[in-house]
Amino acid sequence: MEHVDHILIVDDDREIRELVGNYLKKNGLRTTVVADGRQMRAFLETTPVDLIVLDIMMPGDDGLLLCREIRAGKHKATPVLMLTARNDETDRIIGLEMGADDYLVKPFAARELLARINAVLRRTRMLPPNLVVTESGRLLGFGRWRLDTSARHLLDDDGTMVALSGAEYRLLRVFLDHPQRVLNRDQLLNLTQGRDADLFDRSIDLLVSRLRQRLLDDAREPAYIKTVRSEGYVFSLPVEVLGAPS
Repeated sequence: MEHVDHILIVDDDREIRELVGNYLKKNGLRTTVVADGRQMRAFLETTPVDLIVLDIMMPGDDGLLLCREIRAGKHKATPVLMLTARNDETDRIIGLEMGADDYLVKPFAARELLARINAVLRRTRMLPPNLVVTESGRLLGFGRWRLDTSARHLLDDDGTMVALSGAEYRLLRVFLDHPQRVLNRDQLLNLTQGRDADLFDRSIDLLVSRLRQRLLDDAREPAYIKTVRSEGYVFSLPVEVLGAPS
């Protein structure tokens, strides 16, 4: 049987839940709607989903807290698209820092939400088509780290595992497949998310910051990901293919 993507919509506005849920159903998606974090947790305990549409402004546990909770729990790999009622850059920045894969500002066209959902699903299931990948499962070594490309997690020199979000993994793969080469923000956004940047898009900068934290890389004097002023970023260390993961 063909898989039908299951979308969980978390929004305290009943009208928005129903309108969005019905529109997505009409366009071939399976949907479940819930009103708050409590209902979201209860549903996820029993049913996996393919993507969560999560409103930021909700009473009680807001979307930012819930996103952080998702990223720290067993559903950490589930993509999250955040909705915000305010055209406020701070909300978008914090949402991306918490691990959201994309965001959309209310009011929005249902067709745009569907397009964003489909784009997030596509890029979470495959490496970007223009990213050079020579083998499906490899162990890549750089500095004190190894990346297991089968399990999609980092291992430090003691063998301790560091989990990566989907966006963090894709960005690290881009850097590791293009080491010691300057990549500008447009290139990085296109390679990792399949879209072009707008004038005020800071998502790549935020993602680089998150990845530096995973690598324990000092942003003031980074050893791994260096900022090239007015140009972009460069992964400064050589990368070694260590073989297939055990």
